[in-house]
Amino acid sequence: MHRNACHFILRLMSSEPTWGVVSTIKAPARDILNFAAYHIDLGAQRVFIYLDAPNDTAFAALKKHPKCRVIVTDDGYWKRRKGRPEKHQPRQTANATHCYNRDPQVDWLVHIDADEFLWSPGARAVSDQLANVPIEARSARVKPIEALEADPDDPPPPGQTWCKGFSHNLRIRRVETNAIYPDNGDHLNGGFLSHVAGKVFLRTGQSNVVFRIHNAFFNGEADPDPAPLDNMRLVHMHAHSWDHFHGLYQFRLAQGSYRESLKAAPIPDGAALNMNQLFAALEEEGGEDALRAFFHEVCIATPELRARLDAYGHLYPVTLDLDAKRVRQFADAG
Repeated sequence: MHRNACHFILRLMSSEPTWGVVSTIKAPARDILNFAAYHIDLGAQRVFIYLDAPNDTAFAALKKHPKCRVIVTDDGYWKRRKGRPEKHQPRQTANATHCYNRDPQVDWLVHIDADEFLWSPGARAVSDQLANVPIEARSARVKPIEALEADPDDPPPPGQTWCKGFSHNLRIRRVETNAIYPDNGDHLNGGFLSHVAGKVFLRTGQSNVVFRIHNAFFNGEADPDPAPLDNMRLVHMHAHSWDHFHGLYQFRLAQGSYRESLKAAPIPDGAALNMNQLFAALEEEGGEDALRAFFHEVCIATPELRARLDAYGHLYPVTLDLDAKRVRQFADAG
């Protein structure tokens, strides 16, 4: 029997599944170590970081941690893989698949980004939730919530971040989105600026797998029925401040989550704008002031927005405590 198949069977029999995280990251060392430390603290047995650009400080700290594996994706790395893809999305897919196929020594592997953090509202262990995934499921999906910027006139308790969610029922989501975001809801999917698909945990030891950004593919086809991880969320720090949003705005328009090729939010008459078109219309109408007004309605945790989210069960108070966890796991790095 093939080695990976043996590992797969043994892992299915385990009562306490182990899990790991893989991410391709180009970011300051502090952000990279925050990401790694948070997930180690949460219970990850392995954190695989593929550095998309050289970062000596992060490399040295990750290399010393027993639960971290760090890979520098330099020219030599990509030469062995038939060249470095120009866009970051296929680099992420290539690295996640590479990690999966090397036997990551865990039962489950999840592919997420540096601005995403797994979170359980009831503080239920990730391993416990994975243990309850049906044995026939090949992957399991965690849905996202998006972080909001604190309202300076009504901030949350110290260390806490307000986040917004959405209904998983498409019909209900459309009604709620229009009610929660009356000025811009028509063109938003759940009120989110980024993905609503979430990310997937993938059982290790399976064959013919390609690990994409939001799905796992088996023999060229996406898993049609990932098990839902209903007691877990993926906290996405996508637009948690105006400066963060505005600093990445042009890049995201060109090749990121606001690029022209992405689909619009689903609505009954099919007339919604996608994010690229929506932002272009806002800028044509009122320039940066119009963008700021959009951001204020959709991304700032005003008392009014929090009340509307809470009325529909979509307001989440989250405490990540990143600095303390980074210091605990990477004391020498500061």
